[in-house]
Amino acid sequence: MTAHAGQNDAEAARRISDMTIAYYDRSADAYWDGTRDHDISQNTAALLDAIEGNSPYSILDLGCGPGRDLHFFRSLGHDVTGLDGSKKFVALARAYSGCEVLHQDFLAMDLPEGRFDGVFANASLFHLPNRGLPGALAKLRGALKPRGVLLSSNPRGNNEEGLSGGRYGCFFDLNTWQTKLRAAGFFELRTYFRPQGLPRDRQPWLVTVSRRP
Repeated sequence: MTAHAGQNDAEAARRISDMTIAYYDRSADAYWDGTRDHDISQNTAALLDAIEGNSPYSILDLGCGPGRDLHFFRSLGHDVTGLDGSKKFVALARAYSGCEVLHQDFLAMDLPEGRFDGVFANASLFHLPNRGLPGALAKLRGALKPRGVLLSSNPRGNNEEGLSGGRYGCFFDLNTWQTKLRAAGFFELRTYFRPQGLPRDRQPWLVTVSRRP
């Protein structure tokens, strides 16, 4: 790849990210009203069950939105940090949870090395363009302590990506997503589909729990 081509790829990824962030800035209040009561206890439990050692844990909530899950993890006594690209989400999350919330784009994260026991990436990583995903996963791996845990929950598909309703999304199938995690240096602990208790064709969410070696 030429330097010019690489620059073009980076600029395209930045435009994609800016469009998605702008969507959430515009719809922050409506999003909060529509998601504050969602039951994702299966995912929060899966992360906490996989983390080794004694609690409280240090957790990064990646794409924390208005702070629902930050508030939950903090209520259990954990040391929780949020991260989101939307300024409006960051303000809402800080006010609701009382936690530190970083205002960072997923494509340009600046995270401390070896800081977190777990990363909770619930409905967030799929917004990255495919070309930006390896770098983001590498930064998350570096931010985890050795044997730290990454939980990712993404809508699944047939490896298509593009804009939908003002947001960008990548919709990977299980094999592709597992390959990407392995390439980033994670090993898989478990995989499941959500919502639980439904036939597979009515379970659009793919959840993986992975460990940094």
